[in-house]
Amino acid sequence: MGGLVGKLLSPAKRRQAVAQIRDALGPERVSERRACRVLGQRRSTQRRQSHVPDDEARLVKNMTELATKYGRYGYRTIMGLLRIEGWRVNDKRIERLWRREGLKVPRKQPKRRRLWLNDGSCVRLRPAYKDNVLSYDFVQDRTSDRRAFRMLVIMDEYSRECLSIDVARRLNSEDVLERLNDLFIRRGTPAYLRSDNGPEFTARRVRDWLERVEVQTLFIEPGSPWENGFVESFNGRLRQECLNQHWFLSLEDAQERVDRWRVDYNEQRPHSALGNRTLREFANFSSLARQG
Repeated sequence: MGGLVGKLLSPAKRRQAVAQIRDALGPERVSERRACRVLGQRRSTQRRQSHVPDDEARLVKNMTELATKYGRYGYRTIMGLLRIEGWRVNDKRIERLWRREGLKVPRKQPKRRRLWLNDGSCVRLRPAYKDNVLSYDFVQDRTSDRRAFRMLVIMDEYSRECLSIDVARRLNSEDVLERLNDLFIRRGTPAYLRSDNGPEFTARRVRDWLERVEVQTLFIEPGSPWENGFVESFNGRLRQECLNQHWFLSLEDAQERVDRWRVDYNEQRPHSALGNRTLREFANFSSLARQG
């Protein structure tokens, strides 16, 4: 029977309950001492006045603005952004304010079960340095007129930077060659290029050109997207944090919004796996360390 009544777990809730009981029954009938004893609240805790720091209003406003701008970021990532902006805050304070303001990230979809046997895992080539292994893949979405468009995503597996995202109604092997050629001129040729077995990537022209520039291809097993985990993980963030958040009016609008998000992802978004550094900071640090 007692399970129907919720427990008063926090001192703040007990403090409110003590005040409500005395207001309802009358302070002359129920003393503060008696109400505290019944509810298990210490009198020193009941009388303690909470201290609100002078900067809390500005901190909450800044935190709310970042949470509104980046709807898929949790409080830890928002804390990293606040530290980049100059706030000296710890995670417990941000978590408390995050819960108090009722901010939350939508629940993720449940993970799918494995599609392969326990003994069917493959040996993947791990990137050893920046520009060692690049991976690319296609992502599809629609504009407001319900017409489909495709995006060619290219990323560096070591630094996790997204190097480019091309948006077009149709993208074929010729477009793949054009983008790779432009990217290799600007950054140099990688040692390996990882992709799935799509016709745009396995086309003879693409494979011959990569062989001429001495880039080895790493094709994953058919139906095994987990073997291309870096770009698949990035595609998920692109979908959650950008594509699902905007209604694209045209291809130009989609390209502009995607490019803006890509720059923020590389240069502004802190990553907990990298010590809350941005991808650009990590890439620059790894380049200097390798030269040294």
